[in-house]
Amino acid sequence: MTLSTDDRLAIHELISLHGHLADDRRSDELDMLLTEDASYDVEDFGLGVVVGLPALRELWTAAPGDQPLGHHVTNVIITETGGEVRVRSKGLSVMATGAAGTVVYDDVVVKTDAGWRISNRKVVARTSPAPS
Repeated sequence: MTLSTDDRLAIHELISLHGHLADDRRSDELDMLLTEDASYDVEDFGLGVVVGLPALRELWTAAPGDQPLGHHVTNVIITETGGEVRVRSKGLSVMATGAAGTVVYDDVVVKTDAGWRISNRKVVARTSPAPS
């Protein structure tokens, strides 16, 4: 598979959509971001691996007071390997207290009838510099 410029743009917009949905608390629109059977690995935050839209909607609404006010994504890199499209990006978050944090998103995206969607996301917390 060779991604077109249109595919790459659509994937960039997909990755950006996460922050808007999260910050606006629009869990009812997660189907615009994720596949029905998406796997969302938030083990670094003690939440395990959550699978499927119903469980992910529950995760997004379970503790709204603990969520960042702002999710910002940057450094989006798209690679095609072995027929799979992988996206690696960096996330910055800002809490109500003003505290900030950073993560790395490791995603697998797939093209569905509705457009590009994330089928697998691993959220890697960054609390110290990456090992050399």
